[in-house]
Amino acid sequence: MNSTTPAPSGIKTVLFDLDGTLLDTAPDLAYALNALLEEQGRSPLSFDTIRPHVSHGATAMIRLGFGLSAESPSFAELRQRFLDIYAANISRETRLFTGMEDVLSDLERRQMSWGIVTNKPAFLTEPLLVHLSLRHRAACVISGDTTANKKPHPEPMLLACRQTNSVATECVYVGDAQRDIEAGSRAGMPTLIALYGYIGADDAPETWGASASLNNPADLMRWLDKTG
Repeated sequence: MNSTTPAPSGIKTVLFDLDGTLLDTAPDLAYALNALLEEQGRSPLSFDTIRPHVSHGATAMIRLGFGLSAESPSFAELRQRFLDIYAANISRETRLFTGMEDVLSDLERRQMSWGIVTNKPAFLTEPLLVHLSLRHRAACVISGDTTANKKPHPEPMLLACRQTNSVATECVYVGDAQRDIEAGSRAGMPTLIALYGYIGADDAPETWGASASLNNPADLMRWLDKTG
């Protein structure tokens, strides 16, 4: 664990980003992109090429696979087809990151609530969490279309606070993208970077202004233990 500022006291709610933080969704998203590429007569990409882009959603997947901007005439159709393939294969290989089940169980034993704030749309988020038997455990699930604004706007973070009966200073947000840290900070909560997530070679997480960085899920509990 790489700490930059002391852990605050009084944390009672942990909020997680979904892709690249709580769940390792990259295998299924990579499958969907490569299936689409093959449908279009293109060669598949390596998993290592795809993985760093996963947290940035379907638009980033199409941009990576086809080199198209969102203004391209074929972009919307390709994006929709990608989403259709992914929705039909949403939990083939997706799992909690190694060690995350222990973290969630420990939070529950401590009677701390945990929830999810993701930019993934609800039509993908909800069935995925149901398939993995996580939906009923989460104190809140805020998807990318739950609120008028999505991360990096603080609105979804503040809704998560209300739904978990917490104020921002009683929450900590864990994410693997700059927009996660920005959203949590703008909402007034401490933030943690999941370095084990989908961080690309061009990212500079040390510049994002987070409270600390986590090398693995278990580091979260060590950080919480410092809150007293």
